[in-house]
Amino acid sequence: MRTSVGLWWLLSAFSFVVAVIYTVWAIIFYTGDIVTRIEWVGSIALLFLAFMSALIAFYVQRVHKAQRGDLPEDIATADIDDGDPEMGEFSPWSWWPIVLAFSAALGVIGLAVGTWMVPIGLGVFLVAIVGWVYEYYRGYFAR
Repeated sequence: MRTSVGLWWLLSAFSFVVAVIYTVWAIIFYTGDIVTRIEWVGSIALLFLAFMSALIAFYVQRVHKAQRGDLPEDIATADIDDGDPEMGEFSPWSWWPIVLAFSAALGVIGLAVGTWMVPIGLGVFLVAIVGWVYEYYRGYFAR
């Protein structure tokens, strides 16, 4: 986790330096008064990238400090058994996530092409989410 903190702070500093260089380069390259010479979209976007990276770095640093120690993933001599064995329950044979992704794609295409497709995407979403939630209640893997 200590490495992650360092990488996020490094990304924040790099983004800030690039934002300054980008703004100064735009001021030197373009003509006119100072307000019209700055390319505002890129400068603000790079500055916000620096602020967001600093926010994530600060959060990860506080979490690392609150843990009072390193995780097994951070120790080079740790074994696989040192970590938490319970990672959750996953269904590698399930087709419902693909149907769920299709419903999201159908909804977004409906927003772009025609709003009449959005209710169809919502209907497919409801079928997919119910099927995914209740896939262990019927069929071969029922409990």
